[in-house]
Amino acid sequence: MAKRVIISGGGTGGHIFPAIAIANALKRIAPDTVLLFVGANGKMEMEKVPAAGYEIMGLDIQGINRTSLWKNLTLPFKVYKSIRKARQIIRDFQPDVAVGVGGYASGPLLHAASRMGVRYLIQEQNSYAGITNKRLAHKADRICVAFEGMERFFPKGKILFTGNPIRRDAVDILHKRPEALRSLGLSAQKKTILLTGGSLGARTLNESMRDGLDRLATANVQVVWQCGAFYYDALRSAIGTKYDDNVKLAPFFQRMDLAYAAADVIIARAGAGTIAELCVVAKPTVLVPSPNVAEDHQTKNAKALVNKEAALIVPDSEAPQRLIDTAVALLDDEQQAEALSRNLRKLAILDADEVIAEEVLRLAGNR
Repeated sequence: MAKRVIISGGGTGGHIFPAIAIANALKRIAPDTVLLFVGANGKMEMEKVPAAGYEIMGLDIQGINRTSLWKNLTLPFKVYKSIRKARQIIRDFQPDVAVGVGGYASGPLLHAASRMGVRYLIQEQNSYAGITNKRLAHKADRICVAFEGMERFFPKGKILFTGNPIRRDAVDILHKRPEALRSLGLSAQKKTILLTGGSLGARTLNESMRDGLDRLATANVQVVWQCGAFYYDALRSAIGTKYDDNVKLAPFFQRMDLAYAAADVIIARAGAGTIAELCVVAKPTVLVPSPNVAEDHQTKNAKALVNKEAALIVPDSEAPQRLIDTAVALLDDEQQAEALSRNLRKLAILDADEVIAEEVLRLAGNR
C-alpha cells in the first residue's frame, strides 16, 4: 500500500531545497508514495514546491520578529490558528509519517502530529539546533543531523547522522567548466569568484562586492554574482555597464551547476544547505556567516568547517574591509586553495536524501 508523507517547513532555500530533495528521493525509492507539503503563506516554498511538481498547503504563521517586538503581538493567535489548521490537514490527509525540515510551518505541523499520534522525523540542518526542533525532539521518532556532537541538543538514541540533502543537479559540475564559461560569457584567461548570498541574497556580501569591483578589475578577476531578487535592481543601477565584461550579475541562477563549475573561489553565507553543497563542489571557499539568524547558527556552521581547515571565515562586521582582499589572496595562494578543497571534499555526503527517505519509509512501515 502506498505510504502517505507530509513534509513541513520552509522560509528559505536552506529549508526548501533539502525538503524537495527528500521528496524526490522518496519518489525514486517508492514511486507510489503520496506527498503533501505544508509551508508558510507568503514564503518562497509556496512558489518553489509547486514548481518542483508537488502539492503544498499554507499556514498563516510567522517567526519571532527580533527587531520590532510589537509586531509579535499577533504571533500567539497565528500559532494557535496554524496548529488548528495543521490538525485539520492531518485529519484530511491521514499521513503515515510527518517530516519537519525547519522553518515557520514545521513547528505547528509537528506539534499537531505529536498530539495526534502521527510518527515524525526531524531533519536538523544546522550545527546548533533551533528552539523549535529542541522542543519537538522528545516526541520525535528520529532526528537526522548533519554535524557531529548533536547529542548536546537531542536524545542520543534518536539521532541518525545523515548529512544534509543537496540539490544533486546543482553540484553535478564534473567536466562542465568549458560549458560554464561559455554559457556565462566568461573568459578562460581570467580567474573567477562566485559570490552567492543564498536564495534571498545578502546585503553585506552585495555591498562588499559592489565596493570591491575596481579592486577585482585591477586584479584581472571576473565575478559570477547571485545577489537575490530584492537587491538586483538597485545593484544593476549602481554598477551600470562599466563592468559588463567582468561581472555576471543575476538575482538567481537556475543553473547553479554552471555557476559552481565556473568558480575558482567561492564567497558564500554559511547556511547548512549551502555548506552541504560546497563540500561536494569542493572549491576553495570564504564563508561570511549571517549575524541575523537564530542562535547565530551560521557562525557555528562555518566554524565546524574552519576547525577542519576546510574553509576561511570573515565575520560579517569585517566583510566591508576584508572580504574582497581575502578572496583575491586565496586566488593567488594555490597551495592554500588546494588544501581547502581537499579538506572540503573529505566532508562531502552525496546520498543524505536517500538515507533520510529510507528512514521516513521505515517509520511509515515500509522499511
